[in-house]
Amino acid sequence: MSEKPISWMRRSLIQGAGASAALALTPASRAALTIEIVGGSGREIPITVLPFVNQDRHADRVSEIVLADLLRSGLFREKSAGWMPRFPSEPEEVDWFNFGNRGVENLVMGIIAERPDGRVAVRFRLMDAFKKTQRIGFSYMVPASQLRGTAHRIADTIYEELTGEAGVFSTRICYVVRARDRFELHVADADGANADFIFAHPEPIVSPAWSPDGSRIAYVSFERRKPMVFVHSVADASRRVLANFDGANSSPAWAPDGDRLSLTLSRDGVAQVYTMRADGSELARLTNSSGIDTEAHWSPDGRSLLFTSDRGGSPQIYRMSASGGGAERITFEGNYNVTPRWSPDGRSFCFIQRNSGRYNVAIQDVGSRNAQLLTDGRNDSSPTFSPNGRMILYASELNGRGILAAVSRDGRIKQRLSDSSGSVREPAWGPMLKPR
Repeated sequence: MSEKPISWMRRSLIQGAGASAALALTPASRAALTIEIVGGSGREIPITVLPFVNQDRHADRVSEIVLADLLRSGLFREKSAGWMPRFPSEPEEVDWFNFGNRGVENLVMGIIAERPDGRVAVRFRLMDAFKKTQRIGFSYMVPASQLRGTAHRIADTIYEELTGEAGVFSTRICYVVRARDRFELHVADADGANADFIFAHPEPIVSPAWSPDGSRIAYVSFERRKPMVFVHSVADASRRVLANFDGANSSPAWAPDGDRLSLTLSRDGVAQVYTMRADGSELARLTNSSGIDTEAHWSPDGRSLLFTSDRGGSPQIYRMSASGGGAERITFEGNYNVTPRWSPDGRSFCFIQRNSGRYNVAIQDVGSRNAQLLTDGRNDSSPTFSPNGRMILYASELNGRGILAAVSRDGRIKQRLSDSSGSVREPAWGPMLKPR
């Protein structure tokens, strides 16, 4: 086996850990990710979000969270309502003449009412200020501790009404932080709030992957001085070993049914793609090549897999049936294309492409095979689609430290996410969950 594939395989296993090793003395913290918008769509929807009546009685100010969610998407711009002595919560309280003079188009207003049992009632309305009519309106009865989550749900509802797409503000992300002398696997809301680590160890943690129902995270840990795959329960923090075979155990990915995973094992000498049930049974080898086959990812319908292989001489992306068999090469631009991730609609996939010594996020249409480069960083890695397919979250570097970044699938909207506690790598965007 040549030296080049070995180096590439080693990079795929430890790139998240090695890139942040220089920050070993950074103090550990549970600070939230800080999100900075560095690009917009160029055709933002104007939105006016009034302070909700009575929201100042609570730490989580609902209107501010809703507005921040919408602006962060890059599809909205804030339209000021100007000063007013009292903020309305009902249509009959609105000074439509004043709003009309200010060019207000989409108006959000609401009220929070406390209940004797300790819960709060949250009601909001999205108004068409031109027509002076209500577009949508909902009420929620929740514990006060769930106000932030309720604000995300409101933002999702407004986003869907005004864009026609599902919002993802209520989803969660996970990522790895290198803080002080350990690696921490963090879970946070999509806006970076409520961040906390669910597992920490001095040895590297890489390749986290959410189960389709959001209840479990599979990841690779080097805690026993070799790569092993673990499955971690988000609810109770219990975990178990899924794969500890001879050689390397890496690249876990869940099937859409949540009952199976694909993973890369080198138990038979060279790294190949395998599948097994989530309980660790029914191990099956899918690829049989003389090269390195790794980083498999399931299509949304569960019928096929994309994976990276150097069987043709350089790392490229291939597609094969989820039951095994022959594989078809599907990337041909450049001599280094790795880490494929299907879009939620199955019509495209994102991946990492090397260009003039830089590693960048690209996207390729499955049907036409047309590819587009989306980022221009020096060392981008670990792309992961948002559940609605609009954004791609990935790891990058800024001023020598690891950060997360996001880019829209058309390349217009860009964000940077950083954590003051350490270097951030290995992101994975969780699934869209139904409200309980």
